[in-house]
Amino acid sequence: MESVYRVTEVIGVSTESWEAAARTAVETAAKSVRDLRIAEVLRKDVTIENGAITNYRVRLAISFKYEPSE
Repeated sequence: MESVYRVTEVIGVSTESWEAAARTAVETAAKSVRDLRIAEVLRKDVTIENGAITNYRVRLAISFKYEPSE
């Protein structure tokens, strides 16, 4: 059986860590997209204020099974 997957980008933000930012992005996407399969980290960056890191940001490419409308 062959399958087709769609890929879209999401950005997660956390004050804690890049891992927490990625978790937030995946958990939020999972609420509205079914059958998530893979998340690939495309980019990581931080927000800095007054010389201190205030936010960790992760851009993810997430893939999910494509189900065309019938």
